[in-house]
Amino acid sequence: MTPSKLFELANASGGTLYLMALLMLVALTVIIERSRYLSKMQQDGDSLIDLLHDGSAMDHEVLVKALQQYENLPHASVVHASLIEPDTSERDVCAGHLEEAIMREVPTLDRSLWVLDTVITLAPLLGLFGTIIGMFGAFSVLGDVQNGASQVTGGIAEALIATASGLLIAMVGLVFFNWLNTKVRMIVHQMEIIRVMILNRRFGRHQPAGTRATLKAV
Repeated sequence: MTPSKLFELANASGGTLYLMALLMLVALTVIIERSRYLSKMQQDGDSLIDLLHDGSAMDHEVLVKALQQYENLPHASVVHASLIEPDTSERDVCAGHLEEAIMREVPTLDRSLWVLDTVITLAPLLGLFGTIIGMFGAFSVLGDVQNGASQVTGGIAEALIATASGLLIAMVGLVFFNWLNTKVRMIVHQMEIIRVMILNRRFGRHQPAGTRATLKAV
């Protein structure tokens, strides 16, 4: 299909093919940027978990090292919250503060995904709109008795390209939207793992003697 033919189809669709090309560009931009960002973040999150897991005691030095090495990760906010938590805090209070740190970071993870969600919804609607406009032009030639039928069928076929384009953009966007959402859930899960690791090591190590005696008696 030649460029001139593509421009002809775009004009016949009322210009909606131009809008869908713009939507495709926006979707690809979000997909590429979020894929690189979230994949790198997930990989670094695994490395941070390994670092904290190796430090079985998870003392202050281990946490400071993790915070300095991975300060640009959202996971670091959980480590930072544990460092500023007073030693006298109870487990439930500390757990609440760490959970609060996680909740503050979640909006930064799914940033721009709403744009991709909008493209997925809007592209098929624009394609249908372009097809309807194209059909108006196709049926306008019915007054030509000799060539009317062939022009109508050809015009309908050209108009359906708008619908096909919209569906293609939506399908591609949906696949990557679900994949990126899975990435976000995995990163949030990593932060939950770090939270539980910190709580288990911190309060398992400082369990009161009276509690241990009670457990033995039971």
